[in-house]
Amino acid sequence: MEVEPFSLPLARPFETASGTIERRRGFLVRVGVDGTAGLGEATPLSGWTESIGDCESALRSVEDPVSALVDGTLSDVPAARHGVSLAVLDAQSRAAGRPLYRFIGGSDPVESVPVNATVGDGSPAETAAAVGRAVRAGFPAVKIKVGVRDLSEDLARIEAVRSDAPAIELRLDANGGWSETTAERALPKLDDLGVSVLEQPLSADSLDAHARLRGRGVDIALDEGLVEHGFGTALGADAADLLVCKPMALGGIDTVRNVVRSARTAGIDAVITTTIDGAVARAGAVHLAASLPKLRPCGLGTGGLLGSDLRAGVAPVAKGSAAVPQGKGNIPPE
Repeated sequence: MEVEPFSLPLARPFETASGTIERRRGFLVRVGVDGTAGLGEATPLSGWTESIGDCESALRSVEDPVSALVDGTLSDVPAARHGVSLAVLDAQSRAAGRPLYRFIGGSDPVESVPVNATVGDGSPAETAAAVGRAVRAGFPAVKIKVGVRDLSEDLARIEAVRSDAPAIELRLDANGGWSETTAERALPKLDDLGVSVLEQPLSADSLDAHARLRGRGVDIALDEGLVEHGFGTALGADAADLLVCKPMALGGIDTVRNVVRSARTAGIDAVITTTIDGAVARAGAVHLAASLPKLRPCGLGTGGLLGSDLRAGVAPVAKGSAAVPQGKGNIPPE
Protein backbone atom coordinates (compact mmCIF):
# COMPACT_ATOMS: atom_id res chain seq x y z
CA MET A 1 0.00 0.00 0.00
CA GLU A 2 1.27 3.49 -0.90
CA VAL A 3 0.54 6.63 1.10
CA GLU A 4 1.04 10.02 -0.57
CA PRO A 5 0.58 13.26 1.43
CA PHE A 6 -1.21 16.25 -0.10
CA SER A 7 -2.22 19.75 1.00
CA LEU A 8 -5.05 21.69 -0.61
CA PRO A 9 -5.60 25.42 -0.01
CA LEU A 10 -9.10 26.63 0.68
CA ALA A 11 -10.53 29.34 -1.51
CA ARG A 12 -10.92 31.39 1.66
CA PRO A 13 -10.38 30.62 5.37
CA PHE A 14 -13.20 28.58 6.89
CA GLU A 15 -14.26 29.17 10.50
CA THR A 16 -15.16 26.14 12.65
CA ALA A 17 -15.70 25.51 16.36
CA SER A 18 -12.17 24.07 16.48
CA GLY A 19 -10.53 27.07 14.79
CA THR A 20 -9.87 28.48 11.34
CA ILE A 21 -9.07 26.11 8.47
CA GLU A 22 -6.88 27.46 5.67
CA ARG A 23 -5.73 24.17 4.11
CA ARG A 24 -6.95 20.58 3.95
CA ARG A 25 -4.12 18.15 4.54
CA GLY A 26 -4.51 14.46 3.87
CA PHE A 27 -3.25 11.39 2.06
CA LEU A 28 -3.94 9.57 -1.16
CA VAL A 29 -4.03 5.83 -0.50
CA ARG A 30 -3.09 3.43 -3.30
CA VAL A 31 -3.69 -0.31 -2.96
CA GLY A 32 -3.62 -3.40 -5.10
CA VAL A 33 -6.36 -6.00 -4.63
CA ASP A 34 -5.89 -9.21 -6.59
CA GLY A 35 -3.92 -7.36 -9.23
CA THR A 36 -6.28 -4.36 -9.59
CA ALA A 37 -5.25 -0.89 -8.42
CA GLY A 38 -7.50 1.23 -6.21
CA LEU A 39 -7.32 4.83 -5.00
CA GLY A 40 -8.63 6.25 -1.72
CA GLU A 41 -8.42 9.45 0.28
CA ALA A 42 -7.86 10.05 3.99
CA THR A 43 -8.35 13.69 4.96
CA PRO A 44 -8.66 14.04 8.74
CA LEU A 45 -10.32 17.10 10.28
CA SER A 46 -9.60 18.36 13.77
CA GLY A 47 -12.58 17.93 16.07
CA TRP A 48 -14.13 15.26 13.85
CA THR A 49 -11.47 12.59 13.30
CA GLU A 50 -8.00 11.61 14.42
CA SER A 51 -5.09 14.03 13.98
CA ILE A 52 -3.09 14.22 10.76
CA GLY A 53 -0.16 12.52 12.54
CA ASP A 54 -2.24 9.66 13.91
CA CYS A 55 -3.86 9.20 10.50
CA GLU A 56 -0.49 8.91 8.77
CA SER A 57 0.87 6.52 11.40
CA ALA A 58 -2.18 4.29 11.06
CA LEU A 59 -2.01 4.25 7.26
CA ARG A 60 1.70 3.43 7.18
CA SER A 61 1.17 0.55 9.63
CA VAL A 62 -1.29 -1.27 7.33
CA GLU A 63 0.18 -4.41 5.81
CA ASP A 64 -2.93 -5.99 4.29
CA PRO A 65 -5.57 -3.36 3.41
CA VAL A 66 -8.41 -5.86 3.03
CA SER A 67 -7.73 -7.47 6.40
CA ALA A 68 -7.32 -4.07 8.07
CA LEU A 69 -10.95 -3.27 7.30
CA VAL A 70 -12.28 -6.21 9.27
CA ASP A 71 -9.77 -6.84 12.06
CA GLY A 72 -10.51 -3.62 13.98
CA THR A 73 -7.04 -2.08 13.74
CA LEU A 74 -8.47 1.07 12.12
CA SER A 75 -11.57 1.42 14.29
CA ASP A 76 -10.22 4.43 16.21
CA VAL A 77 -8.88 6.29 13.16
CA PRO A 78 -11.93 6.95 10.96
CA ALA A 79 -10.20 9.06 8.31
CA ALA A 80 -7.51 6.41 7.84
CA ARG A 81 -10.13 3.70 7.61
CA HIS A 82 -12.05 5.81 5.09
CA GLY A 83 -8.98 6.05 2.87
CA VAL A 84 -8.24 2.33 2.99
CA SER A 85 -11.85 1.25 2.50
CA LEU A 86 -12.40 3.61 -0.44
CA ALA A 87 -9.21 2.36 -2.11
CA VAL A 88 -10.23 -1.28 -1.64
CA LEU A 89 -13.76 -0.67 -2.90
CA ASP A 90 -12.39 1.27 -5.87
CA ALA A 91 -10.19 -1.69 -6.81
CA GLN A 92 -12.95 -4.23 -6.31
CA SER A 93 -15.50 -2.27 -8.34
CA ARG A 94 -12.96 -1.75 -11.14
CA ALA A 95 -12.29 -5.47 -11.21
CA ALA A 96 -16.05 -6.08 -11.38
CA GLY A 97 -16.38 -3.58 -14.25
CA ARG A 98 -19.01 -1.49 -12.47
CA PRO A 99 -19.33 2.06 -11.13
CA LEU A 100 -18.73 2.14 -7.40
CA TYR A 101 -22.35 2.95 -6.54
CA ARG A 102 -23.58 -0.11 -8.44
CA PHE A 103 -20.91 -2.30 -6.84
CA ILE A 104 -21.83 -1.37 -3.26
CA GLY A 105 -25.52 -2.02 -3.78
CA GLY A 106 -27.19 0.48 -6.09
CA SER A 107 -29.65 -1.44 -8.20
CA ASP A 108 -30.41 1.06 -10.98
CA PRO A 109 -28.37 3.57 -13.00
CA VAL A 110 -28.34 7.01 -11.35
CA GLU A 111 -27.05 10.03 -13.27
CA SER A 112 -27.15 12.59 -10.46
CA VAL A 113 -28.03 13.10 -6.80
CA PRO A 114 -29.69 16.20 -5.30
CA VAL A 115 -27.47 18.58 -3.34
CA ASN A 116 -28.27 21.29 -0.82
CA ALA A 117 -26.65 24.71 -0.79
CA THR A 118 -25.12 26.06 2.44
CA VAL A 119 -25.48 29.66 3.61
CA GLY A 120 -23.36 31.03 6.44
CA ASP A 121 -24.06 33.69 9.02
CA GLY A 122 -25.10 37.14 7.84
CA SER A 123 -27.68 39.88 8.17
CA PRO A 124 -31.27 39.20 7.14
CA ALA A 125 -30.69 40.91 3.80
CA GLU A 126 -27.41 39.04 3.20
CA THR A 127 -28.99 35.71 4.12
CA ALA A 128 -32.01 36.28 1.89
CA ALA A 129 -29.76 37.29 -1.00
CA ALA A 130 -27.61 34.15 -0.60
CA VAL A 131 -30.68 31.91 -0.52
CA GLY A 132 -32.02 33.71 -3.58
CA ARG A 133 -28.83 32.88 -5.46
CA ALA A 134 -29.20 29.23 -4.44
CA VAL A 135 -32.79 29.18 -5.69
CA ARG A 136 -31.75 30.65 -9.04
CA ALA A 137 -28.94 28.09 -9.27
CA GLY A 138 -31.49 25.30 -8.97
CA PHE A 139 -30.74 23.97 -5.47
CA PRO A 140 -33.74 22.12 -4.01
CA ALA A 141 -32.75 22.82 -0.39
CA VAL A 142 -30.64 25.30 1.58
CA LYS A 143 -28.93 24.79 4.94
CA ILE A 144 -28.53 28.04 6.89
CA LYS A 145 -26.04 28.40 9.72
CA VAL A 146 -27.62 29.78 12.93
CA GLY A 147 -26.58 30.08 16.56
CA VAL A 148 -23.96 32.80 16.22
CA ARG A 149 -26.52 35.59 16.82
CA ASP A 150 -29.35 36.00 19.29
CA LEU A 151 -32.41 33.89 18.51
CA SER A 152 -34.44 36.98 17.58
CA GLU A 153 -31.87 37.91 14.94
CA ASP A 154 -31.77 34.38 13.51
CA LEU A 155 -35.55 34.33 13.31
CA ALA A 156 -35.48 37.66 11.47
CA ARG A 157 -33.06 36.10 8.98
CA ILE A 158 -35.38 33.14 8.34
CA GLU A 159 -38.39 35.44 8.00
CA ALA A 160 -36.50 37.49 5.39
CA VAL A 161 -35.63 34.31 3.50
CA ARG A 162 -39.20 33.04 3.55
CA SER A 163 -40.64 36.27 2.20
CA ASP A 164 -38.32 36.02 -0.82
CA ALA A 165 -38.20 32.20 -1.22
CA PRO A 166 -41.48 30.71 -0.03
CA ALA A 167 -41.05 27.28 -1.61
CA ILE A 168 -37.45 26.11 -1.10
CA GLU A 169 -36.72 23.55 1.63
CA LEU A 170 -34.99 25.24 4.57
CA ARG A 171 -32.73 23.51 7.06
CA LEU A 172 -30.96 25.18 9.96
CA ASP A 173 -27.65 24.12 11.51
CA ALA A 174 -26.83 25.47 14.97
CA ASN A 175 -23.61 23.43 15.36
CA GLY A 176 -24.47 22.84 19.02
CA GLY A 177 -24.73 26.57 19.72
CA TRP A 178 -28.17 26.70 21.38
CA SER A 179 -29.36 25.80 24.85
CA GLU A 180 -32.35 23.51 25.26
CA THR A 181 -34.41 26.53 26.38
CA THR A 182 -33.48 28.47 23.23
CA ALA A 183 -34.32 25.50 21.02
CA GLU A 184 -37.69 25.06 22.75
CA ARG A 185 -38.49 28.75 22.14
CA ALA A 186 -37.38 28.49 18.52
CA LEU A 187 -39.17 25.35 17.38
CA PRO A 188 -42.78 26.63 17.20
CA LYS A 189 -41.63 29.66 15.22
CA LEU A 190 -39.46 27.55 12.93
CA ASP A 191 -42.40 25.24 12.31
CA ASP A 192 -44.54 28.25 11.37
CA LEU A 193 -41.81 29.35 8.93
CA GLY A 194 -41.74 25.94 7.26
CA VAL A 195 -38.27 24.91 8.40
CA SER A 196 -37.88 21.18 7.74
CA VAL A 197 -34.76 20.33 9.78
CA LEU A 198 -32.93 21.71 12.81
CA GLU A 199 -29.46 20.18 12.82
CA GLN A 200 -27.45 19.73 16.02
CA PRO A 201 -29.20 22.45 18.01
CA LEU A 202 -27.49 21.41 21.27
CA SER A 203 -24.02 20.26 22.23
CA ALA A 204 -22.98 16.79 21.11
CA ASP A 205 -23.21 15.30 24.60
CA SER A 206 -26.88 16.24 25.02
CA LEU A 207 -28.57 13.21 23.49
CA ASP A 208 -31.40 13.10 26.03
CA ALA A 209 -32.16 16.78 25.46
CA HIS A 210 -32.23 16.26 21.69
CA ALA A 211 -34.76 13.49 22.25
CA ARG A 212 -36.96 15.90 24.21
CA LEU A 213 -36.98 18.34 21.26
CA ARG A 214 -38.47 15.86 18.82
CA GLY A 215 -42.10 15.79 17.78
CA ARG A 216 -42.58 19.57 17.44
CA GLY A 217 -43.02 19.82 13.69
CA VAL A 218 -39.34 20.21 12.76
CA ASP A 219 -37.05 17.20 12.30
CA ILE A 220 -34.16 17.09 14.77
CA ALA A 221 -30.87 16.02 13.16
CA LEU A 222 -27.64 14.79 14.73
CA ASP A 223 -24.24 15.49 13.20
CA GLU A 224 -21.55 16.05 15.85
CA GLY A 225 -23.63 13.93 18.24
CA LEU A 226 -23.58 10.99 15.85
CA VAL A 227 -19.80 11.18 15.51
CA GLU A 228 -19.27 11.46 19.26
CA HIS A 229 -21.63 8.71 20.40
CA GLY A 230 -21.99 6.37 17.42
CA PHE A 231 -25.12 5.08 15.76
CA GLY A 232 -26.12 2.52 18.37
CA THR A 233 -26.06 4.99 21.25
CA ALA A 234 -27.83 7.71 19.25
CA LEU A 235 -30.52 5.23 18.21
CA GLY A 236 -30.92 3.96 21.76
CA ALA A 237 -31.41 7.51 23.03
CA ASP A 238 -34.18 8.13 20.47
CA ALA A 239 -32.37 11.42 19.83
CA ALA A 240 -32.90 12.12 16.13
CA ASP A 241 -35.32 12.13 13.22
CA LEU A 242 -32.42 12.54 10.78
CA LEU A 243 -28.74 11.54 10.77
CA VAL A 244 -26.12 13.70 9.05
CA CYS A 245 -23.51 11.16 7.97
CA LYS A 246 -19.96 12.20 7.10
CA PRO A 247 -18.08 9.20 5.68
CA MET A 248 -14.67 10.68 6.54
CA ALA A 249 -15.68 11.06 10.20
CA LEU A 250 -17.54 7.74 10.47
CA GLY A 251 -14.95 5.43 8.93
CA GLY A 252 -15.85 5.08 5.25
CA ILE A 253 -18.68 4.79 2.78
CA ASP A 254 -19.16 1.10 3.61
CA THR A 255 -19.69 1.92 7.28
CA VAL A 256 -22.07 4.78 6.51
CA ARG A 257 -24.11 2.71 4.06
CA ASN A 258 -24.73 0.18 6.82
CA VAL A 259 -25.65 2.98 9.25
CA VAL A 260 -28.14 4.53 6.80
CA ARG A 261 -29.81 1.22 6.04
CA SER A 262 -30.10 0.37 9.75
CA ALA A 263 -31.43 3.85 10.52
CA ARG A 264 -34.11 3.56 7.85
CA THR A 265 -35.19 0.23 9.27
CA ALA A 266 -35.65 2.05 12.58
CA GLY A 267 -37.65 4.84 10.92
CA ILE A 268 -34.84 7.42 10.92
CA ASP A 269 -33.80 9.19 7.72
CA ALA A 270 -30.26 10.27 6.73
CA VAL A 271 -28.29 12.58 4.47
CA ILE A 272 -24.68 12.30 3.31
CA THR A 273 -22.26 15.20 3.71
CA THR A 274 -18.53 15.75 3.38
CA THR A 275 -15.92 17.45 5.58
CA ILE A 276 -14.45 19.69 2.84
CA ASP A 277 -12.78 16.64 1.32
CA GLY A 278 -10.78 16.37 -1.87
CA ALA A 279 -12.22 15.09 -5.15
CA VAL A 280 -11.52 11.41 -4.49
CA ALA A 281 -13.49 11.35 -1.22
CA ARG A 282 -16.25 13.62 -2.56
CA ALA A 283 -16.77 11.27 -5.49
CA GLY A 284 -17.01 8.37 -3.05
CA ALA A 285 -19.67 10.23 -1.08
CA VAL A 286 -21.61 10.90 -4.29
CA HIS A 287 -21.45 7.19 -5.16
CA LEU A 288 -22.68 6.39 -1.65
CA ALA A 289 -25.64 8.74 -2.05
CA ALA A 290 -26.41 7.26 -5.48
CA SER A 291 -26.49 3.76 -3.97
CA LEU A 292 -29.22 4.73 -1.48
CA PRO A 293 -32.69 5.36 -2.95
CA LYS A 294 -34.78 8.43 -2.14
CA LEU A 295 -32.22 10.37 -0.10
CA ARG A 296 -33.00 13.97 0.71
CA PRO A 297 -30.65 16.55 -0.87
CA CYS A 298 -27.18 15.95 0.54
CA GLY A 299 -24.27 18.21 1.52
CA LEU A 300 -21.98 17.18 -1.33
CA GLY A 301 -21.32 20.54 -2.96
CA THR A 302 -18.22 21.44 -0.93
CA GLY A 303 -15.67 21.35 -3.75
CA GLY A 304 -16.11 25.08 -4.32
CA LEU A 305 -14.61 25.72 -0.88
CA LEU A 306 -11.23 24.51 -2.15
CA GLY A 307 -8.77 26.75 -3.98
CA SER A 308 -7.30 23.71 -5.76
CA ASP A 309 -8.26 20.05 -5.84
CA LEU A 310 -6.88 16.54 -6.31
CA ARG A 311 -8.66 16.17 -9.63
CA ALA A 312 -10.69 18.57 -11.78
CA GLY A 313 -14.18 17.90 -13.08
CA VAL A 314 -15.09 15.05 -10.74
CA ALA A 315 -18.79 14.80 -9.74
CA PRO A 316 -19.51 18.42 -10.70
CA VAL A 317 -22.48 20.21 -9.17
CA ALA A 318 -24.91 21.95 -11.52
CA LYS A 319 -28.57 22.93 -11.16
CA GLY A 320 -28.68 21.61 -7.62
CA SER A 321 -27.37 18.12 -8.39
CA ALA A 322 -24.02 16.34 -8.34
CA ALA A 323 -23.20 14.21 -11.36
CA VAL A 324 -22.49 10.56 -10.51
CA PRO A 325 -19.36 9.15 -12.21
CA GLN A 326 -20.37 6.30 -14.51
CA GLY A 327 -17.05 4.65 -15.29
CA LYS A 328 -15.57 1.66 -13.51
CA GLY A 329 -14.71 2.27 -9.89
CA ASN A 330 -14.88 5.59 -8.06
CA ILE A 331 -13.35 8.05 -10.53
CA PRO A 332 -11.64 7.56 -13.89
CA PRO A 333 -7.88 6.98 -13.63
CA GLU A 334 -5.63 9.86 -14.66
